[in-house]
Amino acid sequence: MNAKAESYAFLDDVRGSARGGATARVVAALREAIVSLALPPGTQLDKAALCRRLGVSRFPVSEALSRLQAEGLVEIRPQSGTIVSLIRLGDVRENLFLRRALEAEAVRSLAHDISADVLASLQRNIRYQKAAANAGDPAGFHKLDLEFHDIIFTALGFDRVRAAVESARMGLDRIRRLLASKRRHKLTYCEHERIVKAIVAGDGETAAAAMISHLDAVMAELLTLAEKQPEIFADRPSVPVRAAALTVRVKSQGGNKKSRQGSTLV
Repeated sequence: MNAKAESYAFLDDVRGSARGGATARVVAALREAIVSLALPPGTQLDKAALCRRLGVSRFPVSEALSRLQAEGLVEIRPQSGTIVSLIRLGDVRENLFLRRALEAEAVRSLAHDISADVLASLQRNIRYQKAAANAGDPAGFHKLDLEFHDIIFTALGFDRVRAAVESARMGLDRIRRLLASKRRHKLTYCEHERIVKAIVAGDGETAAAAMISHLDAVMAELLTLAEKQPEIFADRPSVPVRAAALTVRVKSQGGNKKSRQGSTLV
């Protein structure tokens, strides 16, 4: 894919915005266009056309593209121009690995020590997620999905952990939009509901296993997409897409621990 979107009708003139300097406004506008897939992976960017559309000089656009390259969202090629970066499965694996480790431990901890207010916030969020999924409201569901994970890390109270998860989440924003569908939203709601039920029951191990299963489901769907649309990916799955076993230790009803199978990153 090497499309060139010279009109950029989906971008707004940023001159009238009161938020930050010109470069910051251009970064925000282009980042949202890339993450929302208005600028799909592989799109060639026309710097002069961007300047005209955004109402700025070349410097803020050039500086913004350099910042977005540092974020892995664009690729600047000295001899052939700038393109929207293809998606790297390796980067996705790394970001999900980080989220997997931190979010599983977060819900495991919360299950043993959660306030009534935080629990009520999670349960209210889950009810709203169900309504948004059933109504086919992708924007509303996306907002509630982010809020769900934010409630967990705000309650945990570890700012550096929260920042690390937020950084990994930002690296997955395009993936979230690529996989968005009414079916995926309903599945995500069910996965989140299982996490909350385990927290309510005070079962940290089951909550952690449910969180791992939730995040692994994203990777499994992405690998399937990579086989169907290889042109938007910079790399290919290193092994065939398949179900792989992950043994998680969970407590049985009798108090003993037993093994539980779930999907894992492949």
